[in-house]
Amino acid sequence: MSPARNTRVVKARLRNGLEIRLKEVHTAPLISFWVWYRVGSRNERPGVTGISHWVEHMQFKGTRAFPASQLDRAIARDGGFWNAFTWHDWTAYFETMPADRIDIALRLEADRMAKSLFAADEVRSERTVIISEREGHENEPTFRLSEEVQAAAFRVHPYHHEVIGDMADLRTMTRDDLYRHYRSYYVPSNAVVAVAGDFRAPALLRRLRELFGRVPPRTAPTVNVRPEPQQSGEHRLVVEGPGETPFLEVAYRAPSASHPDFFPLAVLDSILAGASSLNLFGSGLSNKTSRLYRALVQGELAAAVSGDLSATIDPYLYSLRATVRPGKTPEQVLARMDEELRRVLDGPVGADEVQKAIKQARALFAYGSESITNQAFWLGYSEMFADTTWFEGYLKRIAAVTADDVLRVAQTYLRPSSRVVGMYRPTAAAHA
Repeated sequence: MSPARNTRVVKARLRNGLEIRLKEVHTAPLISFWVWYRVGSRNERPGVTGISHWVEHMQFKGTRAFPASQLDRAIARDGGFWNAFTWHDWTAYFETMPADRIDIALRLEADRMAKSLFAADEVRSERTVIISEREGHENEPTFRLSEEVQAAAFRVHPYHHEVIGDMADLRTMTRDDLYRHYRSYYVPSNAVVAVAGDFRAPALLRRLRELFGRVPPRTAPTVNVRPEPQQSGEHRLVVEGPGETPFLEVAYRAPSASHPDFFPLAVLDSILAGASSLNLFGSGLSNKTSRLYRALVQGELAAAVSGDLSATIDPYLYSLRATVRPGKTPEQVLARMDEELRRVLDGPVGADEVQKAIKQARALFAYGSESITNQAFWLGYSEMFADTTWFEGYLKRIAAVTADDVLRVAQTYLRPSSRVVGMYRPTAAAHA
């Protein structure tokens, strides 16, 4: 089902401030239930970086009514699956269940919105888990490179740090820090419930009022985010580490998802590197017809190339990444990449190429919006940086992009003076 044929979204707001979005989808006897909180690494400060992600982990440690030892078994026994995610702007929890078993998910999420325990021994054990997770990331050259690029791109804005947080903070944060963060941000007025599937909206809304209406109202903290100052010149950095493969990452400034330029930039991304999937569950499409694939991969300079455009509240990054082929260098890949980017900047981009890119971007978006889990995802996700009309109007706004729009955003955002270039050099190669 494409977004253009979606049934009407029912919207409601409880007295305690909780926003609810419901969409009936009667294609299968399933319901996907999501709770989104407007809290992520954007809401963190030095000293507690990674706290939102750690709080997400603690939400799986149980409440008195739902002990941790019972949760996985209860969801699996009823044929469902569940998970959670933390990102820069949000934290989300979901359960996709057979329609006649969804009530356990509703009761669980209503309970852990206010009654998670944060037992001291669980905090200690989870510290070990998260530090191990951070160490595992550090073994990945692409993580180490991206972290340095991101830190260089944001000196002031809290997008500066990775979602998992800095190791120094993971070692020193306390149980009280975590619980205070939880009690501050996990409040009804800071949350959106999004549900799609085989239900009747009036009956489900009554049940949600019954369960979530009991959660006491509280005011979420005011978010005071310092805007990132304009970059005054290209930044270049080199990361050295173990491995045999060099990598290249080039990050340009990108507009927020609610900015009109986001849509032509999505088409430009499709032209350059193949359309980015904005969906956590979206399947990818081949990017073999993209300009950078032809120039770098078919040109035998890179083994792979990709683009990454994220939907965020504040201006973020549009990143181009390449895996360098053996015997080649990041500098060679960058030089060839810049040749292709200059071709775009000098324009014009052909109307046929733009229409082809639009079709790819629309197809990837549609493929990532079909399942019931995906439709519930989009109901809540779009509320984190805009509202449901952003999702509902995405295909129409992408289709309206012109070749002039693509040239304009290319010349606006793909400026060397506002980019960060990062290169990963394997130490084995460096000492060869």
